[in-house]
Amino acid sequence: MRFTLTYDGLLTPDGTAKHKMEIRRHFHRQLAELWTHEPLTNIANAAEPDGVHYENIAGHGFTAVVHDAFKLRADLDVLLLREAAPGSVLSKADIDNQLKTLFDALTWPQQTQQVPEGWAPKDNEKPLHCLLQDDRHITRLRLETERWLAANGPQHVRLFIRVRVTNAYPTNASVLLGT
Repeated sequence: MRFTLTYDGLLTPDGTAKHKMEIRRHFHRQLAELWTHEPLTNIANAAEPDGVHYENIAGHGFTAVVHDAFKLRADLDVLLLREAAPGSVLSKADIDNQLKTLFDALTWPQQTQQVPEGWAPKDNEKPLHCLLQDDRHITRLRLETERWLAANGPQHVRLFIRVRVTNAYPTNASVLLGT
């Protein structure tokens, strides 16, 4: 299964719980839509609160496309548009922390303190859809950077994340997904 996630906004290197949740909420809209299309409609009941890949963190429900229960993994091709010139991926001090923020935002929170204090999901965010159960499910990463001439500062980015979902080994769910 292949699909592309997009993001246009701040990607800070400090990675606060609030900032990561804002990015999660942005991806939620795209991932919730993904669940309404095949092949995910074949296993959509698994996203329900009593289903196989639902997690309750800090009293809130989270679900993920790539999850241990399905034995799925994700290959990511990331195009990162930013104010800086192409290249200099490792020489820019903050880009590694920006990527860590991104990977954390693609996953559901692992601990209660990763849910911002006072945060509550909107009605259409129950459960909140995430790409990954855990960033350890990323099996391949390809990062390309380009200069974004319309960036509003060094932490403002436009991302295109092409996701390829693969299976670690065949399961009923991975067969339904065609991976």
